[in-house]
Amino acid sequence: MAQAKIGIIGGSGLYKMEALKDVEEVVIDTPFGKPSDALILGTLAGTSVAFLARHGRNHHLLPSELPFRANIYAMKSLGVEYLISASAVGSLKAEAKPLDMVVPDQFLDRTKNRISTFFGDGIVAHITFGDPVCPNLANVLADAVESQNLKDVVLHRGGTYVCMEGPAFSTKAESHLYRSWGATIIGMTNLPEAKLAREAEIAYATLALVTDYDCWHPDHDSVTVEMVIANLQRNAVNAQKVIQETVRRLTENPPPSDAHSALKYAILTPMDKVAASTKEKLRLLLQKYL
Repeated sequence: MAQAKIGIIGGSGLYKMEALKDVEEVVIDTPFGKPSDALILGTLAGTSVAFLARHGRNHHLLPSELPFRANIYAMKSLGVEYLISASAVGSLKAEAKPLDMVVPDQFLDRTKNRISTFFGDGIVAHITFGDPVCPNLANVLADAVESQNLKDVVLHRGGTYVCMEGPAFSTKAESHLYRSWGATIIGMTNLPEAKLAREAEIAYATLALVTDYDCWHPDHDSVTVEMVIANLQRNAVNAQKVIQETVRRLTENPPPSDAHSALKYAILTPMDKVAASTKEKLRLLLQKYL
């Protein structure tokens, strides 16, 4: 099977990458079930990449229904070492306006029903997660945004992404609470991805694409579905330019990442005490430590 060092997960509005060449669909089954959709292997900026539509190409999966473990495991099975995750978000700060891009460096977990670890079944691992985004990859991503001089787009380096359960959006009380915590943006998907990518020793960064203000904003009630869809479409066009440039930069100068050895001191269970079936299930993640 073809391999790719760089993976891309596309969120709402970004269901395919127009610039991908030599495209091949790959159906991958994992020990954690099927991913959201077939993965698309192709070349972008002359480099092999793997693309996955997070909600499926027809957007048929709720955030709570996403097969996060299968998605990340599938990326790992293709050899992905750097994962760029594009995600539509609402803004919790006046300065982060619709069409802006945020490359967050922190997350707050407000999910309730997500499995966010590959471990269990007789093996315990505790990854360090103080810095949930790979800073070196985030810098490459942010530099790529700046290099594009996108019209009506301001880049915000750093910030906190609140990951909520959904599928309903926030109440105003919740929205004001998150603002009081200093959070920047709110979405429903990226934190489980970040945790699982770290366990899979994949460097991870989020390209957050602001579609509208969350409901704290006095103008929120005037936001229409048509406005949000229009912003999603413009965001998708801009995101593809940024991702293409990020891929080019990663190919020229792949940065080191602490994520690439995240399991080195994280596994507490002696390997000779782990059931053979569990070791086999996690072989892809554990092979260099077995």
